[in-house]
Amino acid sequence: MDKKYLTLIITAALAAVSATAGASGYRFGSQSVSSQGTAEANGAEAADASTIFANPAGLSRLEGRQIMGGVTGLVPHSTYADSGSTRFTGTSTGGQKLQDEYAPKAVAAPSLYYSHKINDQLTAGFGMFVPYGANLSYDWDWAGRYALTDMKLTAISLNPSVAWKINERHSIGFGLTAEFMKATLGQMVDVPGSVAAARGNPATAAQLLGAIVAAGGNPAALAAIRDARAEVEGKDWGYGFNVGYLYQPAPGTRFGIAYRSHIDHKLGGGADWDFSSVTTDRVINAIIENRSHHEDSAARVKLRTPETVSVNGYHEFDARLAGMFDVTWTRNSRMQNINIEFLGTDNGDLVIRQQWKNTVRVALGANYKLNDKVMLRAGIAHDEAPVRSDALRHAALPDSDRNQLSFGFNWKLTPKSSLDVAYSYLDFKKANGAYKNDCRPGVLECTGNGETTRGTWQTHMNLLGVAYNYQF
Repeated sequence: MDKKYLTLIITAALAAVSATAGASGYRFGSQSVSSQGTAEANGAEAADASTIFANPAGLSRLEGRQIMGGVTGLVPHSTYADSGSTRFTGTSTGGQKLQDEYAPKAVAAPSLYYSHKINDQLTAGFGMFVPYGANLSYDWDWAGRYALTDMKLTAISLNPSVAWKINERHSIGFGLTAEFMKATLGQMVDVPGSVAAARGNPATAAQLLGAIVAAGGNPAALAAIRDARAEVEGKDWGYGFNVGYLYQPAPGTRFGIAYRSHIDHKLGGGADWDFSSVTTDRVINAIIENRSHHEDSAARVKLRTPETVSVNGYHEFDARLAGMFDVTWTRNSRMQNINIEFLGTDNGDLVIRQQWKNTVRVALGANYKLNDKVMLRAGIAHDEAPVRSDALRHAALPDSDRNQLSFGFNWKLTPKSSLDVAYSYLDFKKANGAYKNDCRPGVLECTGNGETTRGTWQTHMNLLGVAYNYQF
């Protein structure tokens, strides 16, 4: 049951969809602290070098050389309540029904941006940020362990960019993206279910017992049969681009449109299987491992991340107050089924049904200049999840529609330096799941545990970001 690698893929895939400005999935708006303060509504504001992420055309508005370094801390709170997860045999998986804090207590996502105005028309820049990420750790004996026990996804994007100011009204920008992705995950293998199914067939049961006795094993050890474990790791570099356009019809009013391309990944790594603790009898463990047809091997999956289009606007109502909006569309429908290949083996692919839908994120924000040193920010947003239904919600991404409320401020420390601080609260809609793996143990044409994971996830998240800006 190599659903482990399945999670690697689902992880990568989700990450892919979330690699855009505002997409749901594994992206939580940690790319820019100043943007976070407005719930990512400020794509057309172009206030600092982090505009590289939202709209590279905004670089044309920046003076001199600017650097921005920040970090966003994410503090999630997640719970899971099982409502009847079953093995491929239809019997209960057993295990813990409740999971509390399967997400980490806190994680940090850094970002770094630099811009350099070359002349009156040309500005170059460089961005380094975390486009997405995930870190889930369920108990090894939880009810959904045959789908997933633990998973960690880390990614980093390098985004050199350039902007050309055509005139006072029009600017365009272009950037290249090099994206590194690494994922590790693990899950349990349903050996107890497989042995129970074998015992239910007289011919198969006799064959198994005969093999154990012939090899010198003790059949009594089968009375305390336990799960095996599978683990996988994979990594890859992928490449894409982003473009942006900024239009200023009048001073203090701007409209922008930005596009981020898809990125092709060939996630490669290895699949490792551990049957050493299935029973206390090494002979039985070896026989069961051999009959499972699972062997350590290289693994590969090809995926294409979805592209995004963002439309945004910014308007200064007076010298103190400015309003802004952002609407981002993500082409998640590229993600249908994910096929994980096990290279050099006779095992069929692990197929993960996703069938994602396209999503839209809408954000509204405002800036208020309190005085010459302090500017306050606020924003709200609604973000759709790409998951179509409960039957397609997997434990690796128990995602759901979310609402975001953000506050922040910029404090000028000196004429050339400032500090950005932002806080966001994300509330996720209750997420019910009933994902069934269509494969089952013992079938060579495909790989899977055949389990059905039924339960409800509830999540909310706090984000706190701090960034330092300096102009040379």
